[in-house]
Amino acid sequence: MNGVNKVILLGNVGKDPEIQHLEGNVSVARFPIATTESYKDKNGNKIDQTEWHNIVAWRGLADVTEKIVRKGSQLYIEGRLRTRQWEDKDKNKRYTTEIVADVITVTGRRPDAGNASNDGPASSFDMNANDGNDLPF
Repeated sequence: MNGVNKVILLGNVGKDPEIQHLEGNVSVARFPIATTESYKDKNGNKIDQTEWHNIVAWRGLADVTEKIVRKGSQLYIEGRLRTRQWEDKDKNKRYTTEIVADVITVTGRRPDAGNASNDGPASSFDMNANDGNDLPF
């Protein structure tokens, strides 16, 4: 039986996506999202605990992300965990764990810096990495 590597997140984008255009016209978008859980401590005080997650989107998903996703956007993301290893400039092994997105859905209002009265919901759309896009690994 195969294992399951599935991540589902609902959170807010921490900064505008960084886009790279690699060889062969392959795009990659990277951005952080924050998820916050709330609970009450033994004294009844509400405690918010925020976790930050590094999101990576490839190809067509990266292209749409570049056009639509902005800091503050609320997103629903389905993907899988990937851990990368590299050597830093001092030859130390470094590791990072990222969520490789398969589906990104804007769920809340889309930020619009030029329109402070933007109270309407964002266009709801799904971006799916499995629409004929193979990942490079």
